[in-house]
Amino acid sequence: MADAVATQPHNLPLHISREKCAGKTYIVTGANVGLGLEASKHLVAVGAAKVIMAVRNLSAGEAAKASIEAGTGTSGVAEVWALDLSSYDSVKVFAKRAVAELERIDALIENAGVAAFDRTMAEGHLLNITVNVLSTLLLAVLLLPKMSDDAKKFGIVPHIVLVSSGVGFDAKADWDVIKSDPLVEVENEGHKGLKMYPLSKLVETIATRQLAALAPVSRTGVVMNIVCPGSCKTELGRHAPPAFRKMLQESKEKYGRTAEDGSRTLLYGAVAGKESHGCFLDSCRIADDIVPIWVTDEEGQKSQKLLWDAVAGELESVQPGCVKAIL
Repeated sequence: MADAVATQPHNLPLHISREKCAGKTYIVTGANVGLGLEASKHLVAVGAAKVIMAVRNLSAGEAAKASIEAGTGTSGVAEVWALDLSSYDSVKVFAKRAVAELERIDALIENAGVAAFDRTMAEGHLLNITVNVLSTLLLAVLLLPKMSDDAKKFGIVPHIVLVSSGVGFDAKADWDVIKSDPLVEVENEGHKGLKMYPLSKLVETIATRQLAALAPVSRTGVVMNIVCPGSCKTELGRHAPPAFRKMLQESKEKYGRTAEDGSRTLLYGAVAGKESHGCFLDSCRIADDIVPIWVTDEEGQKSQKLLWDAVAGELESVQPGCVKAIL
């Protein structure tokens, strides 16, 4: 991915507008910093009726909301809701509240993620897997039925945008080791430190591709896509070992997009056409050409199904019936 970072475009197009977003409701996870904060600010600025800023730290969320209101001159649109993706219960409470309180959901932008470099556990899995894969997909599955109903009720095309990363495609060697029993093997102590973030993002991308295939927009009315925001000047790698953190920082300073620029990739995913369903998006374009052949070929499809079956089993154990409800 080094070449891709060095050549990534900047000053990306902003695909949202007042015409596209006025009166609509958006959920942005991880909305108090970085890409999520900038995406939320853009949505408020272009006239969204409601922007739910889903955050783990409510006080940080309120501070971010205040900065958005000051920057846009618009109050009464952004709302701060609690969501901790390291807790399945928190995800379920958030989803239940969204279904009960929101008249409609036009887009769910799942931006929140974690890059943990030690073996921190949450809900019986490594933190990177719980947050970046399992809870992220749990939230998508729990909100999909409502968004599908909203599509029919309001004549709209809601979007579920899962923020992943092309660095996952660098983890092929590790994927080859775990793909026969992915959710078990990924916890193996051989996959640790610097390997865990790319591997978690690869697992997220592959599982989402299978979910999108099982829930086609022709049936649900909901577009689901995967966005790579590229290398951005955010705090994502702040917990990396010092030497790697220094290298990452130097790369970001030289090639990285600003958080505002990077947020445009998320917003593109939230308004991209139906043809983006199940696709990998990069630099505000459909970029399935980036997805390696070993992900898409016959063997890759078998591994993708195996992974999804494991993820679906976990989600069903957390909220019985949630996966069956969308199939």
